[in-house]
Amino acid sequence: MRGCGMTLRNSAKMALAGTAAALAALAGCATLPPANDKEAVAAFSEANDPFEPLNRNIFEFNRSLDHLLLRPVAEIYRRVLPEGARNSIRSIVNNMETPGIFVHDILQGEVDRASDSFGRFTTNSFYGVGGLNDVAAGDDAKNPDAGIPFHAEDTGQTLAVWGVGPGPYMILPVLGPSTFRDTVGIALNFYINPINYVVPNEHRTGFSLARAAVKGLDTRSHNIETFDEIERGSIDFYATVRSLYRQYRASEIANGRGPENPLPGMSEALEEYNEAERVSTLAK
Repeated sequence: MRGCGMTLRNSAKMALAGTAAALAALAGCATLPPANDKEAVAAFSEANDPFEPLNRNIFEFNRSLDHLLLRPVAEIYRRVLPEGARNSIRSIVNNMETPGIFVHDILQGEVDRASDSFGRFTTNSFYGVGGLNDVAAGDDAKNPDAGIPFHAEDTGQTLAVWGVGPGPYMILPVLGPSTFRDTVGIALNFYINPINYVVPNEHRTGFSLARAAVKGLDTRSHNIETFDEIERGSIDFYATVRSLYRQYRASEIANGRGPENPLPGMSEALEEYNEAERVSTLAK
């Protein structure tokens, strides 16, 4: 157990060191506006996007990848599998994410939400056949609040609750919109979810990658129209995604107690960027 703990700590340190090195390499891309141009300086600070030229290039790469591969595969997935099967897949993946969500609920001091996560996992694992059916959510149309809805949490949100600032906005290859804080969170999420330790060590990374890929594919499949609509209606699609991502994360961090989550469908579409290959950095 001691050796395992040391391995986890060393891996976490390596992930953080890699993130810091990447940011250091990107720092040279930052271009500050002239100090005497107060409006430009204010806009630069508000955008908090010092790597914008590079971010835009990576954004276009991700966009091309989505058009050429992810979206077509998501369309096939939606055509081939009936809605009931896709709902079951989503329920299974959410159920496997719930133990990690429970840990974050505890770390954030959210006792009621931790109770909901524990209740969802036990109910769906035993009565929902391992999460095949989302029994905990309930299906009482007359009383929709009777069930326990799914909620997400991650390391980036926990760090935010602990007072860690977001840092500069970033676009990660394949993974998409992020911030320095959320990028560190991506590197650490793998170690937080207890479900990853159920499988043998040699299969752990593959198990996490497969789970993330399936979740990303399913999320993309039921946000095709929403994503297309926002892309068509945006004068600057990059800036629109940046704004929506920030609002989405602020809403998630506030756990519904802050501003309403703008365009819920778009929020899920943005998750496609972050979930499809979220754990891929751990395989490198």
